[in-house]
Amino acid sequence: MLLLGFILGLAVGIGFWIWQQVQLNRYLGRVLQPLTSRSKVALPLIPRLRQEIAMVKQQRQDWQQSLQTYQDLLDFVPIGYLQVDEENQLLWCNQQAREILYLQRWQPGQVRLLLELVRSYELDQLIEQTRDRQKSQTKEWIFHPSCDNAAEMPTIKSLTLRASSLPLPNGQVGVFLENRQPLLDTNQERDRSFSDLAHELRTPLTSIRLVAETLQPRLEPPLNRWVDRLMQEVDRLISLVQNWLELTQMEANPSIQLQTEAVDVRSLIASVWETLEPLAQRQHLSLQYSGPENLWIKADPARIYQVFLNLLDNSIKYSLPRTSIHIQAKILSKKDISRDNSTSPVLEINLIDSGVGFSQADLPHIFERFYRGDKARTHSSLSNNNSIGSIVGNGLGLAIVRQIAIAHGGSIKAMNHPETGGAWIQLQLPEVMANSQS
Repeated sequence: MLLLGFILGLAVGIGFWIWQQVQLNRYLGRVLQPLTSRSKVALPLIPRLRQEIAMVKQQRQDWQQSLQTYQDLLDFVPIGYLQVDEENQLLWCNQQAREILYLQRWQPGQVRLLLELVRSYELDQLIEQTRDRQKSQTKEWIFHPSCDNAAEMPTIKSLTLRASSLPLPNGQVGVFLENRQPLLDTNQERDRSFSDLAHELRTPLTSIRLVAETLQPRLEPPLNRWVDRLMQEVDRLISLVQNWLELTQMEANPSIQLQTEAVDVRSLIASVWETLEPLAQRQHLSLQYSGPENLWIKADPARIYQVFLNLLDNSIKYSLPRTSIHIQAKILSKKDISRDNSTSPVLEINLIDSGVGFSQADLPHIFERFYRGDKARTHSSLSNNNSIGSIVGNGLGLAIVRQIAIAHGGSIKAMNHPETGGAWIQLQLPEVMANSQS
């Protein structure tokens, strides 16, 4: 009886074990069904499971190795990079970013709020905008580093940073950081050296001109023409030195002191054209104005006169003979003004000529100092005109025009007009006075 009970219990246990194996095989079959469709060799379930686990481990090792390679590359590049998660916690940054942002408190593997480590609300705002808009963003600002050690604070200098961000999956954001301070310091040192040189050149140039003035009435033709040529070249050098000093001063202090008053724009343009009309008559050029006649702005009349003198002088130089230079003036409505903080009407002046225009390569650099542009524009068919000769300039006029526009709170940009094919300069100035709209 005992033997019969033992045999019966053994049979029940073996049956239960077999039932469990069947159920396990069915479960593994369902789990591994996506994997079996890719496998060409049908293996038993347990060996197949072991094979898939080994493959997953190998893939994980490959991914970790690739990730480490990318991190090593980012550590090597001279640009900072950092990555944050959806809660703005710093996940990883390269060595350059740690140096730029003074991240001494952060160690690889730590996950901490970026704003807790870097007291830069501009960077935090850039990341939030990138995540919200799901578009790459660019921002430049002055970064004031913080330091736990008070003794080191006097040695830490502010930096001008430029950041470019991009949205990543799962709400993460990657940010590339560029330290622009060394470049700005180099440019400032260069400008300072040029300004010192310009100051030193003014005295000897003035002396040379005085000597030339003394010689001019004492020489008879044809010798006096050499003195005349010398006077022209000296005047050109004096103008270059003066323009350089003026431009350097305006760039160093964009909010230059302006002697603002009510300026009649139409009358000012007419006055500038009257000054340049002898040059325009050589080319048989005419000026056409369209816009309000009674147009007043609050501006520095001497500076605005300089703006139109430079712009119209360029148009005369580069226009084809027997063509017209067009000036179109209009007051923009609020919906047409691109600036969000604009509270007053804006005057837009479009100056269009019928010359050879700008090359596409030159357009981004038109307002840079000493940039002369494509030789095709400088020495076009005009050079064949004996009454004009070669065009002479120092490459500072448009740079000064831009700084004057900025000082008035305005802007300027260069284009090519689709109809005339010539240069198209668009100038915007605020502070339009109420009586101009009557």
